[in-house]
Amino acid sequence: MPDPVSPPPPSSAGPVDFALAPALRLRLLGSGLVAIGLVVALGVLVAWVVDLPSAFVSGLVVLGAAGVIALGLLVGLRRWVLRLDETGYRVRVLRTAEARSARWTDVLDLQTATVSGTRCLVLRLRDGRTTALPVDAIEGDPVALTEALTTHLDRGHGYRRLR
Repeated sequence: MPDPVSPPPPSSAGPVDFALAPALRLRLLGSGLVAIGLVVALGVLVAWVVDLPSAFVSGLVVLGAAGVIALGLLVGLRRWVLRLDETGYRVRVLRTAEARSARWTDVLDLQTATVSGTRCLVLRLRDGRTTALPVDAIEGDPVALTEALTTHLDRGHGYRRLR
C-alpha cells in the first residue's frame, strides 16, 4: 500500500506541459486590448478630422474586432511554454532561454538563481549554455515545477530516489 503522504510518482505516459502564468496572460491580454482600443480611437479621430467616409471607420472597427478575437485566441488559450518529456525539454516564447531545448543527458545540473531581478530555475548544460526558467512566468507552484524538473532530470540520468 503506497504511503498517503508522498505524492504518486509521475507517469511516463507522455510529456508534461507548463503554460504561461494566468496573471501574465491576463496582463498581456489587457495590454493588447488597450493598444487595439487606442489604435481604433486614433483612427476614428483622424477620420473625423480629415473627413473620411464612414466606410473607413466601419472597416477600422471591424479590423479592431478581428484584432480582439485574434488576441483572445493567442493569449487566452492555454499553450505550453515548457514541455518536459522522457528525452529532454523544450522551451518556447520565454526569452530567457539561451538553449531552447536539450536532452536530459546533456543537462549538468539544476540551480536556483535571480536573473535580472527575477526568480529563475537554471538548467546548466554540459556545453556551457543555460536555460533560465522564470518561475513566476510559468503556471503553477514553483515547487511543483522544481519537482517535475528534478524527477525528469533524475530519470534522464538513470538515478532513482532513495526513500
